[in-house]
Amino acid sequence: MSLSLAPDIRPARLEAADYAQRFADATPRLTRAQAVLEAERCLYCFDAPCATACPTHIDVPSFIKRIGDSNLRGAARAILEANPLGGMCARVCPTENLCEAVCVRNTQEGKPVAIGRLQRHAVDALMDSAQPQIFGRAPSTGKKIAVVGAGPAGLSCAHTLAKLGHNVVIFDAKPKAGGLNEYGLASYKTPDNFAQAEVQWLLGIGGIEFHHGWKLQTVVQLNALRQDFDALFLGMGLPNTHQLGVPGEGLYGVQDAVDFIATLRQAEDLSTLPVGRQVVVIGGGMTAVDAAVQAKLLGAQEVHMVYRRGPQAMSASKAEQEWAQINGVVIHHWLSPVEVMPNTFDPKYAGGVRFARQKMAGGKLVATGEVLVIEADMVLKAIGQTLGNALLAKADFDLQDGRIATDANGQTSQRGVWAGGDCRAGGLDLTVQAVQHGKLSAQAIHAQLSA
Repeated sequence: MSLSLAPDIRPARLEAADYAQRFADATPRLTRAQAVLEAERCLYCFDAPCATACPTHIDVPSFIKRIGDSNLRGAARAILEANPLGGMCARVCPTENLCEAVCVRNTQEGKPVAIGRLQRHAVDALMDSAQPQIFGRAPSTGKKIAVVGAGPAGLSCAHTLAKLGHNVVIFDAKPKAGGLNEYGLASYKTPDNFAQAEVQWLLGIGGIEFHHGWKLQTVVQLNALRQDFDALFLGMGLPNTHQLGVPGEGLYGVQDAVDFIATLRQAEDLSTLPVGRQVVVIGGGMTAVDAAVQAKLLGAQEVHMVYRRGPQAMSASKAEQEWAQINGVVIHHWLSPVEVMPNTFDPKYAGGVRFARQKMAGGKLVATGEVLVIEADMVLKAIGQTLGNALLAKADFDLQDGRIATDANGQTSQRGVWAGGDCRAGGLDLTVQAVQHGKLSAQAIHAQLSA
């Protein structure tokens, strides 16, 4: 493509049969024999570093030992007691940076036990069984808690509270529960509608009610929740995206990567999704990788992922970066966008992006004077998300870097209100940590209501 040629964004770039093959499960399940063999590699360490590295502190040696003994139901219980979204976390958690990074087999031999795949093996076996519900509710407390946001933090909080005997009402803006698990992850990571299957399993505990199409926008709404419920948990994620702030950002063909991914995740027929012939994804995180790889899988001829710093600073894990390259994505570093250039054939459309080469000097990023133009008819922005909810400041919440400040258990500066997940300050923006936030807040709410 040239800047002077007509923009080429269209659907059906592939044969119909190719879509299912390209978007199939990226990490197929272990067979029973494979799982047992892998489990036998575990040394069942005392005070295991893998359990310490897991934000939800799953007793990893315990569940792996049960897999080795062919007790998959017991293994799943050990996982889900610590992490009620253990099935999704097994699929999307960067285990190579957490539990598997500190596995003794990794430090000694350079090959960790496949903890994430074993975790998925156990949880999937439970989900597929005739009796997947392994938890029951405690006697009713008569207390009612509101949860804003049906993402990982909100679902974890709701499930933990429901187990403890409380009634929970979840308010969410989307038509489906799951948050980023449903709308923000690559479909090849969560095939077969697993996000909704997990939500249905969570609801099976009972005592959880959903209100969809509801968004927290006013202090009046917030005060009503605080008045009508015994406690309130805020887990609304980061609904707004950062903008590039460069000329040409409003041209056709430029969009947020999170919107691109959400549209793809909800599409019933992938062949109907338009994609550019040449795509530029701006950003260095997992959202950028998911968008770039899926653009390539949809049939884009060239996909470039561009980041303003070096590879070590990218928030996408090394495994994610390698996955992008395996799938044909070209990764560029030390480039900052300065203009989305119009297509000269039709100036309403994007034709490319002009980047300024950067380097570190005196601890700061500075331009080198070199400029690079990458042609593109589709530009996807993946430069991070922001809370951007003005009512939080109006309601006198303590904020930190635009997110809600809390104590270690998620309690905010407002009495009776907790927060967790991406909207909470100081987090890692990981699904597994959001789950832990929700769980700890639920336990703190329970302790306060039981006092």
